[in-house]
Amino acid sequence: MLGAIIGDIIGSRFEFSNYRAKDFELFDEECSYTDDSIMTIAIGNAIMECNGNYNELSQKTIECMQYLGKKYPYAGYGGMFSRWLRAENPQPYNSFGNGSAMRVSAVAYETETLEEVRELSKIVTEITHNHSEGIKGAEATAIAIYLARIGTKKEDIKNYIEKNYYKLDFKIDEIRDSYRFNETCQGTVPQALECFFESENFEDAIRIAISLGGDSDTIGAIVGSIAEAYYGVPIYIREKALTYLDKTLYDIVQDFEKYCSDKL
Repeated sequence: MLGAIIGDIIGSRFEFSNYRAKDFELFDEECSYTDDSIMTIAIGNAIMECNGNYNELSQKTIECMQYLGKKYPYAGYGGMFSRWLRAENPQPYNSFGNGSAMRVSAVAYETETLEEVRELSKIVTEITHNHSEGIKGAEATAIAIYLARIGTKKEDIKNYIEKNYYKLDFKIDEIRDSYRFNETCQGTVPQALECFFESENFEDAIRIAISLGGDSDTIGAIVGSIAEAYYGVPIYIREKALTYLDKTLYDIVQDFEKYCSDKL
């Protein structure tokens, strides 16, 4: 989950001012967490509150997302999602936006099988993004994180993704100049996955993600979530990123990491 937050924070200052190279400062005063981090943290909180009772996960996710969304109302939410956050009886709205993929990472740490990953990913996604492409984007991301977490080789993760989700028949260098801002799963998740597959370590994964351009904070969040599971997060990056969170968000992240470690 922290990897998604790191990618979001680093990518935040580039979302509407893309920088298509890797030679940038990871953190500066313009960086901040956005809706990507807040909703990622909300799902992690919902998972902890359920404590293994998946029957409650849908409702708990709605409650946690609405609570944090209202607490942080100016974090960059899309129009339809903003209305969903304020609704008394929130309903899914057939979205295939990349928000489903940027927020899903926590479920990959709650699960022990691929089937559980699919089940939990769908539960936390379809409360808003019930379009097939929205569900697919979140599931592909969660599956990649899970496979990385359990030690699967990168080439085997890629083979699984290509067989079951997206054909990754391009390289980042080939698409960088022409790639443009895209808020859909189908126009973001495959590209984010390829950023990870071409990376050499956690920091390199984030740098490749930002260099692609487009929806930089969300691409950073998706790439960071997978890279964390595969490489781990360097201490200096972890410690710096955590300084951007306030006490409420920081405490949930710390509690979630303890929750995961206690299950091992």
